[in-house]
Amino acid sequence: MRRAGADGEIVARFDSGFWSNDTIVALGRLDVRYTMAIRTNTKGPDAAIAAIAEDAWVDIDYTPGGQAHVAECTYKARRLIVRRTRLTDRRQAQLWPDWRHFGFLTDLVGKAAEIDAFHRRHAVVELAIRDLKEGAGLEHVPSGNFSANSAWLQCAVLAHNLLRWTATLGQPAPVDRLTVARTVRVRLLAVPARLVNRAGTLVLRGPSGWPWAQWFTRRLAVLRSLRLSTG
Repeated sequence: MRRAGADGEIVARFDSGFWSNDTIVALGRLDVRYTMAIRTNTKGPDAAIAAIAEDAWVDIDYTPGGQAHVAECTYKARRLIVRRTRLTDRRQAQLWPDWRHFGFLTDLVGKAAEIDAFHRRHAVVELAIRDLKEGAGLEHVPSGNFSANSAWLQCAVLAHNLLRWTATLGQPAPVDRLTVARTVRVRLLAVPARLVNRAGTLVLRGPSGWPWAQWFTRRLAVLRSLRLSTG
């Protein structure tokens, strides 16, 4: 990244499969900040988590039907931020009544809850990468030639970006949830309709009870309102 011209701070987010002291040392040598998930249910981290005082846990917003707190401690002289979650639905809570703990090491400075939110956003990136593979053709590159694969990659990224732009087009507010390529195809591209000619005007005629008609017409209206510059 630095050879490509990046001159700001670089932060890498890792899942627990990359947890390694050697990796952390290398990141320090390269001046790269990190958040790195660790495997809980192991002797060392569990002992550190168990030593966290009950009043140290801070409430955070979480998914509906769940409760979550964040706290921090030290593990092997490194900052360990821990999120604990459990279900609040009575029937489900009977099956999973205990707290589940998720921890990550970091050298970032800031409030634990804010860094936890930053770390969790790596899941959104992973979903986007999966959609790039499954929805835009990057699951397999077609050639043994590097330049051909490079061209394929660029076309796949363009297609992916167009899908992302189309999914968010006409939305009244910033979109927090990822709409995958399959959904875009079903709701916007593979429309169960046909073009008919009515008095010299082409009309798209679809089923009256189509559940995503508003999804489609909102974006179509925005597209029609665009004014492309010819300069």
